[in-house]
Amino acid sequence: MRKWTCNSSASGTGRHAQLLAGLIHQLGQPRFRSTLLETLQPLVPAASYSVYRTGRHSVPQLFLSGSLGVPDTTRDCWLAYLSGPYRSDRTLVAEAQSEEQPLLCHLTAQEVPAQHRARVYEAHGVAERVSVVQAREDGLFAVNFYRHQHQAPFSDTQVADFEALAPALLALARKHVALGVVDAASEPLTQAQRLLALQPALTPRELEVCVRLLRGMTYDGIAADLGLSVPSVKTYRNRAFERLGIHFRNELFALVLQTPVTRH
Repeated sequence: MRKWTCNSSASGTGRHAQLLAGLIHQLGQPRFRSTLLETLQPLVPAASYSVYRTGRHSVPQLFLSGSLGVPDTTRDCWLAYLSGPYRSDRTLVAEAQSEEQPLLCHLTAQEVPAQHRARVYEAHGVAERVSVVQAREDGLFAVNFYRHQHQAPFSDTQVADFEALAPALLALARKHVALGVVDAASEPLTQAQRLLALQPALTPRELEVCVRLLRGMTYDGIAADLGLSVPSVKTYRNRAFERLGIHFRNELFALVLQTPVTRH
């Protein structure tokens, strides 16, 4: 795995400028979600991408994702990431990382920790990732592009092209998310995303417990899965239910499965 900081003095080529012009034209529009991946194909032919917020002290949130040429499992990947791997994911973190200096990361599935690799990469056919991430007060904002197993590895030229585009891609993604535009054709929210949309104050542990309750797991099963005691699981459940304004598991199902959610 390689990590390095963005070179703000790097000048883009003509094709970089043309690519960015197309993305800027779609900024704030519903098609930005699909255009982001399509437009990057000539330079970095990824099969899927994601834009999300994560971090040890933040509530994780998936803002944008999509696939091209393969079934779109990006939201399943996100839920798998939330099921445990994100708690120990250090691939997007650099020592003394500052808000001013974006971090670049390039890694293959073999370099990802075992649990993360099995649940997210291998389970969904992902083989390689290039990312640009920036630290913010509310966590780490990351833009990630993924090569899948049926594709050739990213070349040095493609990684260099991504590096040249990374600061602009990061700025565009952040601006689009800030505008709050939603692609009406996108897939329904996963259970985790719906819970976060309903109550952003849910902590990562509270979210993990609620998602497993929705899967029908027992308290003993949740405790074993998360490495917690049963009393701790019930404490996280109680805190989550209080934030959501409910008291029973059937109310949790009704809240997630029946209540319309406005995405931000």
